[in-house]
Amino acid sequence: MDALENAGRLDGAVYKDATMYTTLSPCNMCSGACLLYGIKRIVLGENLTFMGDEDYLRSTGAQVINANSAECKQLMDDFIRDKPHLWNEDIGVPNEDGQQTEV
Repeated sequence: MDALENAGRLDGAVYKDATMYTTLSPCNMCSGACLLYGIKRIVLGENLTFMGDEDYLRSTGAQVINANSAECKQLMDDFIRDKPHLWNEDIGVPNEDGQQTEV
């Protein structure tokens, strides 16, 4: 989502010819953004850490390619170990008092 927003206002045709590269399998929100922008090719680093709705993307005609990258898996393992509160916030896990995690 950040990459799309930071790209600025581009003509819609640009996105239809684009490839989205992601570290993880895209979540529902990011999958929706790919569909909204018409991005038809998504390359993900790995989907062991998090499995998004890849089947839904495929059902819309998108090509989903899993690189099964050991480097991406290690990056995510390190991130989760070093910043569990951020990871929990990203995946919607509440903190000890039942509220969403504050950053």
